[in-house]
Amino acid sequence: MTAPLTSSSSLPLAPTAGAPEAGTYTDLKGLAALKNAPTSPTTIKAVSQQVEALFLQMMLKSMRDATDAQGGEPASNETSMYQDMFDKQVALTLSKRQDLGISRMFERQLGGKAAPVPAAASPAAPLRSGHTRAEADGHAAAAPSTAVTGEHAAAFVQKVLPTIQRAAQALGVNPLGMLAQAALETGWGQRMPRTADGSPSLNLFGVKAGDSWAGARAVADTVEISGGVATQRRTAFRAYSSIEDSVSDFTKLLANSPRYRETVAAGASAQSYVEGIAKAGYATDPEYGNKLNQLLNSGTMRSVLNARLVKL
Repeated sequence: MTAPLTSSSSLPLAPTAGAPEAGTYTDLKGLAALKNAPTSPTTIKAVSQQVEALFLQMMLKSMRDATDAQGGEPASNETSMYQDMFDKQVALTLSKRQDLGISRMFERQLGGKAAPVPAAASPAAPLRSGHTRAEADGHAAAAPSTAVTGEHAAAFVQKVLPTIQRAAQALGVNPLGMLAQAALETGWGQRMPRTADGSPSLNLFGVKAGDSWAGARAVADTVEISGGVATQRRTAFRAYSSIEDSVSDFTKLLANSPRYRETVAAGASAQSYVEGIAKAGYATDPEYGNKLNQLLNSGTMRSVLNARLVKL
């Protein structure tokens, strides 16, 4: 069992002006800078990132506690200490490299501005967490949602829906189920793995680059979930030269893998598709199906589809 949170000194400090960026959760050099200018935008941003890191740390602790409750040999004091240290470092790293939306909402609250409402409440964005991202066997878990504007969602749908519609028709599944999955995996196109030169991978469905993949790659952090335990990994994803190539590759995966045979067979409705893809184990995130459902039925999705005169 991980150690309880007992003091603010255990919080990872975010980068602050005039102080080096915290590389480990034990780096407290930015604390003085935060106290010196408590109302500055830099301080507000740093505090907001710390709150997000604390949220992640509590989430990881809850996962470990749930695993401990299933039985087995109790962890030694040394093991508990190192697990606690690992969780804090994971929380710091994720808060710096991923956009969960929490820090930005908190930052706007501290700055006296109304926080934007995230699209689909929380399902819209893969921390790149928990998916084993499917190549032929498995995928990584979907992450909490990134706040997105209606304009972003509309632009994303306009760009990808025609290609998805053609591919879905050939496959025999509902295109809106695939659209919801692409929106979840990429945060409505706002978050994709990037290649070494900084170009977006155009990987709409989070497909991993295994040994059999000979094409370009993009590397990103993921949090894989197994037995209720989250493990941080550096993962390679496939990179494509176009949206059409990405959708085509994903369609081939669904059509050729026995794992998704039932998903395709029952995918005539968007609801059946998202339930089937989750049941087939596309992501290790146990909430993957719920996140897809929430996004599919979100106000953002309905608003975008109404504008295009497309029905669920």
